[in-house]
Amino acid sequence: MSRLSAIKPEAATGAAAEIFAKIHKAVGKVPNAYATIGTHSPEALGALLSVEAVIGAGTLSKSDLEAIKLAVSEAAGCDYCVAAHTLMGKFAGLTPEAMKAVRAGEPSGDAKRDALVRFVRVLVTTQGTLLEGEVNAIREAGYTERQIVEIALAVTSITFTNLVNRINDTEVDFPAAPAI
Repeated sequence: MSRLSAIKPEAATGAAAEIFAKIHKAVGKVPNAYATIGTHSPEALGALLSVEAVIGAGTLSKSDLEAIKLAVSEAAGCDYCVAAHTLMGKFAGLTPEAMKAVRAGEPSGDAKRDALVRFVRVLVTTQGTLLEGEVNAIREAGYTERQIVEIALAVTSITFTNLVNRINDTEVDFPAAPAI
């Protein structure tokens, strides 16, 4: 059960109502995570959506972005985001097997994506400055310096929603992700 209150999107007023209407138009509903964030800080939800628009307009593929979000969410233990990005990963062209490998940090058969997932997992599970070899490995896999920065931004964005959902124990309103 969710720990933070959330208004029903249709009952929202002001800035929250405007943002909820845009989300509903784009995806057909206002996901519970967005309803919670927008209830308490329409500005934070607006900022998140702006960051997501920048990420989406970047040079990383949709499937790479979903792989990043799945890897980070699995590492964080965010069941809400794992479920949401398993569905989004399917829409981005990731197979169920590829998503299982991403979540488990196992080889998927796609060397470039495996290097991305390894890089992201190292980034979110270690402290301090990354070893030079980790940065060199992501470059050698074919990611540009611009994409390395975009990877960091994608990690930042999903980390925010992971944190809110972990605090809130947000009720999952997406199909549950299969166990790995």
